Amino acid sequence: MPTAYVLINSEIGSEEAVLLELRKIKNVVESYVVYGVYDIIAKVEAETMEKLKECITWNIRRLEKVRSTLTMIVIEPGT
Repeated sequence: MPTAYVLINSEIGSEEAVLLELRKIKNVVESYVVYGVYDIIAKVEAETMEKLKECITWNIRRLEKVRSTLTMIVIEPGT
C-alpha cells in the first residue's frame, strides 16, 4: 500500500486546528503536532500511488492554515 509521511508547517498558533482537520481526512492514518522545523507530521496511506498523490495535493496541501509541506514517499525494500 503506497504510504507517505507529510511534514507540515502551519500558520502560527493554528497547529491544533490543522491537526483536527487532518484527522478528518480518510487517508490520514496518523498525525501529530511535533517540535522542530515542522509543526505537524502526518502518515498517509492510499490504495494506489495516484490516490496518495491526490490526497496530499487536493486535501492536505489545500487546508486553509497550511503554509508549506514536505512529502516523503515510503519505498518498500526491493522495489
